[in-house]
Amino acid sequence: MQKMISLTTFSDEILPKFNHELVGRLRDLDTEKALKESMIYSVEAGGKRMRPLLIFVICQMFNHEIDNGVYSVAGALELIHTYSLIHDDLPAMDNDDLRRGKPTNHIVYGESMAILAGDALNTLAFEWIGRSDVVGDAQKVALMSRLAQLAGPEGMVGGQVADIEGEHQVLSLTQLKRVHKRKTGDLIEFAVYAGGILGNATTEQQAELIQYGRQFGLAFQIYDDIMDVVGTSEEMGKAVHKDNQENKNTYPGLIGLDQSYDTLRNVIDQAKVAIQNLKKTGLETGYLEELLHYFKLKN
Repeated sequence: MQKMISLTTFSDEILPKFNHELVGRLRDLDTEKALKESMIYSVEAGGKRMRPLLIFVICQMFNHEIDNGVYSVAGALELIHTYSLIHDDLPAMDNDDLRRGKPTNHIVYGESMAILAGDALNTLAFEWIGRSDVVGDAQKVALMSRLAQLAGPEGMVGGQVADIEGEHQVLSLTQLKRVHKRKTGDLIEFAVYAGGILGNATTEQQAELIQYGRQFGLAFQIYDDIMDVVGTSEEMGKAVHKDNQENKNTYPGLIGLDQSYDTLRNVIDQAKVAIQNLKKTGLETGYLEELLHYFKLKN
């Protein structure tokens, strides 16, 4: 059996190609220059590309070629994620001036253009999946339907609303987990779902992938809450220590920093259970295990 390259090497090989394809498609759009520039500005700002990477990792796990069809689906997810960040940063929402280490979209292009750029990225995402000539029709329907559900009122947008309404009250840990699950976790869940669809996962494998994605998504938000307390703007690429200043509901705010780390460790352990179950089906799960190293646990 050929030895797997490290996740870092895999990422260093695939993500530059993906970024080139992503921005290239946006540059080819036949639309107003100002709108195109605003869209590209936020997409090109980078970020961890964690959601597309999950899709690529799972496709690799199922020996599915990372082709233009995979790029279309991964790109669509990144467009949705980027649109949500543009809108989340607006004065009417979180009123942030910094995102991914750069001035936020509305600071550079104004609120009206930022709103429209977000709208354009949102709708373009579904066009990319629908117009793909590589992904099969049944897969397209499944992917677009699931993306709309997880990004819409039952998913990410609903989670954002619950997050805003929760600013005026103290949420229970159960309520906070539900907010995090929808606001952050649902797009990560879509990434693992999409990878499974593209890789023709069995029903059993898809269930374990979704379990892994849900735990990874929860860990991702808990870790973000922790890093808002212990991290720096340089590390995070955005303003830190805002959650406490704005009385937001967070894990450290509700249960303290030490217990937040304990909860993060427990969530990661649950993700590892899903990995072991996937391994039992004959899959090479090394990359899924390496992805969990993103979360730096307190000794």
